[in-house]
Amino acid sequence: MDLIKPNSNYDFISKRGITFKISVALVVITLVSLLIHGGPNWGVEFTGGTEMHLKLPKHVDIDVLKDEFSSSGFPAETVQQFGLSVDNEYLISFAPELADFEKVQDFQNQLQKIIKETPDFEGASILRIDYIGPKVGKELITKAILAILFGCVGILIYLIFRFQFAFAMGAVIALLHDFTIALGAISLLDKEFTLALVAALLTVVGYSVNDTIVIFDRIRENMGNNPQKSFIQIVNEGINQTLSRTILTTITVFIVLVPLFLLGGSIIHDFAFTLIIGVILGTYSSIFVASSFVIYFTNRKKATTS
Repeated sequence: MDLIKPNSNYDFISKRGITFKISVALVVITLVSLLIHGGPNWGVEFTGGTEMHLKLPKHVDIDVLKDEFSSSGFPAETVQQFGLSVDNEYLISFAPELADFEKVQDFQNQLQKIIKETPDFEGASILRIDYIGPKVGKELITKAILAILFGCVGILIYLIFRFQFAFAMGAVIALLHDFTIALGAISLLDKEFTLALVAALLTVVGYSVNDTIVIFDRIRENMGNNPQKSFIQIVNEGINQTLSRTILTTITVFIVLVPLFLLGGSIIHDFAFTLIIGVILGTYSSIFVASSFVIYFTNRKKATTS
């Protein structure tokens, strides 16, 4: 099935100046957001402490929830709405100093008692209570960062062996572009950064690279078949020849992700959201970002060797 005619010739490369400005603007917005928020909104897996997932029968203002716990002698470090607003679910985290490992069960019993005795919480149910020590949290941050870095380095090495250096650099810059802006979307919406979102971001990296490699394969094939054409023409043809496949793949993934986002429940909501943003970015960067940098590095190599 071809959504795009096989002989289509849309001039994507001529738009690379505009798309470069768009990408730079999005990266800057990401960095500003992270600076304002003091980095990602780390979940309890990374900071340590106790986290309670609370479901209420009606909407309650976040400030009211904070005041109720503070007046009970257990001030909440953060309170945020979880999932869709209609779910009336909240994530409430408490500092690790409030309860060490030996006293965590007593602390959880106290939280359950507060929920039962507070009028604003009438009809509420505790879906889960998790405790993670601060030392484990720091280790998880380190491991999450290393997992992302090793993933990017591994992809770079693979692409250098499979393609030319210019292609490898284009693909890695594109995936870093997607990762950064997806992180920016998480930061802008102040979503809690959990291990599930780390997995989603790594999935975004994989999707981005896979889509890029398909285009690169066609470009490399065209380089051998049409040596008389300019490199810019060859790149543009490669994008056009794989455009139908790119669109169909994106639509297929969205058919799965959108229902997960809307109907999957609060637990999977942020995971699905991150993947949706990542798929959009991966499709965009494969067409505009990766290919533009391949042209840049190829022209630079020709200039230095001539």
